[in-house]
Amino acid sequence: MRHSAAHIMAYAVGQLWPDVKFDIGPATDDGFYYDFDMAHHLSAEDFPAIEKKMAEITAADYPFERVEMTRPEAEAFLKARGQTYKLERLADIPEGEAITFYRCGDYYDLCRGPHVPSTGCVKAFKLMSVAGSYYRGDEKNPMLQRLYGIAAESQEQIDALVTQLEEAQKRDHRRLGKELDLFSVEEDVGPGLVHWHPKGARIRIAIEDYWRREHFRAGYEMVFTPHIGRAGLWETSGHLGFYKENMYSSMDIDGQAYYVKPMNCPFHIQVYKSQSRSYRDLPIRYAELGTVYRYEKSGVLHGLLRVRGFTQDDAHIFCAPDKIEDEIRYTVEFALRILRRFGFREIAAYLSTRPAKAVGAPERWEQATRSLENALRAEGIDYKVDEGGGAFYGPKIDLKIKDAIGREWQLGTIQFDFNLPERFDLSYIGQDGKPHQPYMVHRALLGSIERFFGILIEQYAGAFPCWLAPEQVRVIPITDAQLDAAKELEARLRSMDVRVTTDTHADKLGAKIRRAQGDKVPFMLILGRKELENQQVAVRTRDAGDKGAMSFEDFFALYQEALKD
Repeated sequence: MRHSAAHIMAYAVGQLWPDVKFDIGPATDDGFYYDFDMAHHLSAEDFPAIEKKMAEITAADYPFERVEMTRPEAEAFLKARGQTYKLERLADIPEGEAITFYRCGDYYDLCRGPHVPSTGCVKAFKLMSVAGSYYRGDEKNPMLQRLYGIAAESQEQIDALVTQLEEAQKRDHRRLGKELDLFSVEEDVGPGLVHWHPKGARIRIAIEDYWRREHFRAGYEMVFTPHIGRAGLWETSGHLGFYKENMYSSMDIDGQAYYVKPMNCPFHIQVYKSQSRSYRDLPIRYAELGTVYRYEKSGVLHGLLRVRGFTQDDAHIFCAPDKIEDEIRYTVEFALRILRRFGFREIAAYLSTRPAKAVGAPERWEQATRSLENALRAEGIDYKVDEGGGAFYGPKIDLKIKDAIGREWQLGTIQFDFNLPERFDLSYIGQDGKPHQPYMVHRALLGSIERFFGILIEQYAGAFPCWLAPEQVRVIPITDAQLDAAKELEARLRSMDVRVTTDTHADKLGAKIRRAQGDKVPFMLILGRKELENQQVAVRTRDAGDKGAMSFEDFFALYQEALKD
């Protein structure tokens, strides 16, 4: 329906501005958009006119008709209408594949489909915004106008979507990141390369400290691996054959070609291969917060959510076949526990199974898929099966969470790999004294630290729980007469590993409290003459307001309780 709404919108724009050139108009997770090249500069003032035309098109209830053409017919059809972008998209269609247009009224669009039966099936819609977008996401190409909209089965659903999108705008991690001084992407350095500011770095350290502690407790060992590797390593892994366009150019070192790593897997394999392994050593679990670099077109970069340099919370598990089912169940349980600690309660799973073209013995695929499915059932997680949707090298589970306003995000992945153990000739000595190939599992929980941080900012709208907050406590002296005592209290809290600052501004108390609230600090400790005389602190919290005066010990107990949430 959303895809059909994009066609209806394009039809309306074409009726209002006949000189328009069309590019693409896909559905998105919460709406649709279409990219246009036209002389008229679209703005929100144009939305009523476009929506009126769209309403006329839906009222006419034109059928969506599939029209198949030969390549020469399609080329002639598009050339006659001056649709140069569509001609380039036509060239992308492989030889032998059907070339189809979808028609509604007198509007034709080069499109694979599918669509709803007729325009009248699109019951409600609303245009939301317009933005610039480079053709094919490449800044070297022309800038097009991207018009966004939403569609639903009723006006009530539209209203709910608008509310959600407005809430998402308030929570936008790029805006909050600037307001709260958490991170930046500096143009002088380059797009897609993130600078973590002190407050953002404090949150990152809290995330990483928890991540490492839990991994050690779960039997993982930490590794650190290089940022570059010889070309031969990437040839063996297959990355130079299948992934080179996403890798950064090689560098010459002592006459040898090296590449910046896009993935950590080949390095973890080298650690595994550094000595002979026995079945008694397995499972071996290696984990690393490894920084990688992947080329992304500038047109698709998006704050922390789509970047060029990022740190993966990566792990690789090497396991004997007879232990793999227990190991996968252990891994799924561990992944859920980590995600729930960050406040995500709604978690769903997607199981992708063997595609038509795959490497690895069928019986291994069957055992691996069974182990994934049994683990999901044991944990009671809702899951959907994507038959044949797995990668060619192994089945996988994708874990998706819903955030505070109901949006779905993919985070964790548990991915079998039957390809790399073969390419790198991995083995262990079994009980029979002979070499055997281990199962290898790629496992990520948070995806990347940068993207996960962006999701967390939006999940909490910048008001992080106490254990993650970059500033957990702010000491607020009422006047300069309490400033020395405030600094002493700050030092005491700092020695107890509390993230704390003192407001030294000469403002009135109300302004200091408002500043702390704006900075989303969980606890405010107010010191005045009375508090000093009674050896107490007046406590305010970000969410509950004034908690009254109390001893330091009572406050600290309150603080420690808040760390559990």
